[in-house]
Amino acid sequence: MDDRYRPGVEGFVTAWATALHRAHYVPITAGQRHRIVSALAARLVTAVLADPARPGDGQRIGADLVAAGFGSPEALGGTIAVIGARLPVALGIAADPTRATRLNDLLAELAAGFASAAHDRSLREQDTVRLAALAARTQAEEALRVSEARFRRFATHDQLTGLPNLTRFTEELGRLCSAAVPVDRVGVCCLDVDDFAAVNDVLGHQVGDLLLREIAHRLAALTDPRVDLVARLDSDRFAILVRDTTCAEDAIKIADRALATLAAPFHVNDTEVPLTASAGVAEGSVADDGATLLRDSEIALHWAKADGKATLRRFDQDRSAADAARYRLSAAMPAALHRGEFTAAYQPIAALRSGRLAGVEALARWRHPRLGLLTAARFIDLAEHTGLVVALGRHLLEQACRQAGEWQRIQPGLYVSVNVSVRQLRRNGLAGEVAQILDRTGLPPHLLQLEVTEQTVIDLTGVVTESLAALMALGVRVVIDDFGIGYANLANLRSLPLHGLKLDASLTRPSAQPVRRPGARRPATDDDFLRIVVSLGHRLGLVVTAEGIETAQQAHRLTATGCDNGQGWHFGRPVPPEEITASILAQRDLETVSRDTALPAFPAPQR
Repeated sequence: MDDRYRPGVEGFVTAWATALHRAHYVPITAGQRHRIVSALAARLVTAVLADPARPGDGQRIGADLVAAGFGSPEALGGTIAVIGARLPVALGIAADPTRATRLNDLLAELAAGFASAAHDRSLREQDTVRLAALAARTQAEEALRVSEARFRRFATHDQLTGLPNLTRFTEELGRLCSAAVPVDRVGVCCLDVDDFAAVNDVLGHQVGDLLLREIAHRLAALTDPRVDLVARLDSDRFAILVRDTTCAEDAIKIADRALATLAAPFHVNDTEVPLTASAGVAEGSVADDGATLLRDSEIALHWAKADGKATLRRFDQDRSAADAARYRLSAAMPAALHRGEFTAAYQPIAALRSGRLAGVEALARWRHPRLGLLTAARFIDLAEHTGLVVALGRHLLEQACRQAGEWQRIQPGLYVSVNVSVRQLRRNGLAGEVAQILDRTGLPPHLLQLEVTEQTVIDLTGVVTESLAALMALGVRVVIDDFGIGYANLANLRSLPLHGLKLDASLTRPSAQPVRRPGARRPATDDDFLRIVVSLGHRLGLVVTAEGIETAQQAHRLTATGCDNGQGWHFGRPVPPEEITASILAQRDLETVSRDTALPAFPAPQR
């Protein structure tokens, strides 16, 4: 061999020998394996560089590879991969089309020779097996049983932790749920380590694997005669099978113990790693389908994760049915929006001192073809979660502006209030969309009021601030909705370009007055509190509207506190636009007859 190729070829030989060692066990020493591979590599190099090419070299090399004991498909795959990747570089022929073609031909010959020799060897081995079976059937059958047992364990146990896997867990659950086993009820506890991905990301997968082994050890050490099986289902998800339960509480107690044992800190490589886990529990009669119990426990685990983690939840059929119904609604929403099933109902907003209609709030409604008219509480959260709230909000905003434009002909100055979601505010271009809608509908900007939640103004950054400023620059009113129940930053409240506040309905209801201790300062009354809140709004130059006014007494109270506007069932429930039109006309006729009303309500108290 030319000395200039020797360093590269030696590296190639080492890589080839390593690949064969990993792919196929042969009872020889590393030195023997290296000598075999060196001889084959020398022949291969000669065949690649020879002029002219000698047919059959590759077939003989492939056959000799099998003869050396490396006759598995993995050995062939590793050989072809190493030769194709390393030999062209070692010989410096990567850019030589002729040599590269010859190498490809040699690889094809090698594979053909390997396959032929492996086939012949397989036939010989089969004959040997048949002869051995005739001579020592008992020994052969025992070997087969051992092999099957190993395969069975491989198929039914997790290789990292040694625990039973999902296959084994499902089989045992099915066995307990069969009529042949004298067990009445069983429970399934499904556990998942909280935020385990962060452990792998920060500490590395090696530490993660050590933790999983320790988690498996702790769970397997749970001592209770009813714990039939502890399994690792996948990744950081485990399951406990509990037999002979009398009620769900039996399985819950075991799940509680499992969570407690996992809550104790772990120590890996001199590092303390605190972990928590969540669990879902399902329990039922053995007459139930085992797969259903496992599925139900996983659903309950999902609830535990959604409810804050580090806790457990028991499967509840009603909650599951509600989740399924919500999913069906969520899936149906895009098509419903396309079909125009979403519309708006309008609730009056009255000026408290005069009782006149000042504006209306547009509230989303869904005319569902099967469920009837659905209020926003049934679907707005779903729309927010899926992102459809952006398109839905744009649709309702245009509908409300168009309707408000029509009302200007019979009551000029009537404004319409529309809710804007956090997703909408966090999108670039909201103000531009609003400007286009106002332009298309002809509604003056000051007659559009957009309601944002307190949550929106907790942390004003970037797009939200820009959107609010751009909306106010258009002349659109912006108010904070449900004020008093969130966490509005008062500094933000002072600096924001707002038009008003809408007090949450909880502020208008009487509260339990604190007991006055002897010598203590007189506690403030509900009216005192409302006056302070209203005064704060007025000091900031804001119009204050009270929601949830249901009685004339509440309306009088809010008027006395100085509140500007009121909204609630006392003034009218959300109704279709034509009913608002009828009420406007009725109010106009009433004012024509008599203008002397102590505290008129629009259009009249609703009972």
